[in-house]
Amino acid sequence: MGARASVWEPVAARAGQCCGQEPLPASLYLRPASFTAACGSDRARHRRTTVHPPATAQTTAVDPASDATPQRVDASVATVRRQFARRAAGFARHDTLAREVNARMLERLALIRHPAQCILDLGCGAGRSRAALLERHASAQWLGVDLCEAMLAPAQERAPLRALLERIGRRFGAVAGSAAAGHGAAWRICADGAQLPLRDASVDFVYSNLMLHWHPAPHAVVAEMARVLRSGGLVLFSSYGPDTLAELREACRLALPLARPMPYVDMHDLGDMMVAAGFEAPVMEVERLQLTYADARQLLAEVRGLGGNPRADRAAGLPSGKQARALLAALRARADGQGRIAMGFEIVFGHGWRAVPRSPGIATVAMPRRRAPDPR
Repeated sequence: MGARASVWEPVAARAGQCCGQEPLPASLYLRPASFTAACGSDRARHRRTTVHPPATAQTTAVDPASDATPQRVDASVATVRRQFARRAAGFARHDTLAREVNARMLERLALIRHPAQCILDLGCGAGRSRAALLERHASAQWLGVDLCEAMLAPAQERAPLRALLERIGRRFGAVAGSAAAGHGAAWRICADGAQLPLRDASVDFVYSNLMLHWHPAPHAVVAEMARVLRSGGLVLFSSYGPDTLAELREACRLALPLARPMPYVDMHDLGDMMVAAGFEAPVMEVERLQLTYADARQLLAEVRGLGGNPRADRAAGLPSGKQARALLAALRARADGQGRIAMGFEIVFGHGWRAVPRSPGIATVAMPRRRAPDPR
């Protein structure tokens, strides 16, 4: 049995429908999804179904012995899901970095001309990128996929005024708050990025902001991106690099000898994964961002809110009081003249295009003729 995926109803709706529209088209799903009705309440409830991709689904494989397979520690997708479920309710209070990186990704996207009718937003969370992506790709379908159902759920829980505006928009065939009228439908799907419940070659553009480094098998996620992209399709992603939180890692090394921080994948290894998965001309670059915090406790709360540590060999219990005080002291020792503590983040940006399949056979390549030596 394949991985289970929960599917929410489309955000957009046709006029005359009280709650949502048709399920995700069969052209996208490995198996057509069937939705159960959930209408008739004052507050719009959401249709939901469970999709089991068939075992015969084709997935682009990466040779475990290849150089593109990262040296990753023992970690599980279930642990990542559980840790983000605990943080989902307060994630918006700690997403400054995610919003800044997302803005920089959109700046890069503005320089790339790539028409798209179907966009896969992998690791979408509450869907903050949706409006900007649909602004650029009018009438495109937006598929928001996240591993954690709780991270998707807050997008459905609007303030009363917002909910009223969205009900009005659904009644007249538009989504209140969209960047522009005429956008295509949008779906939110809870699924593992390494086992997407989508057909081969079903999307035109994969967009992923700060998701790849949390997955225990990033090479499998990159292979899935390639599988669901059509030939010539574009992928644009960001990820933590190995120098992220270097200051905190050093403080933990001094104060918490049993600490086992999560290793992040190097830019060159991510590029190798793209080539191995079938992307051509991948472009990789790195930016280093620095955030400052008023005190050590605020810094730790921010890092904790951004995500957990899914390593299976991480310390099982809490640090002792002595260790906690030592960690705070090590961080405070890094404060500047104003008492603020800096923390660095290495952000890897990558983009590339799904290679067009080449016909097997013999190719004839014209080579330049060798010039005759100069008699002089």
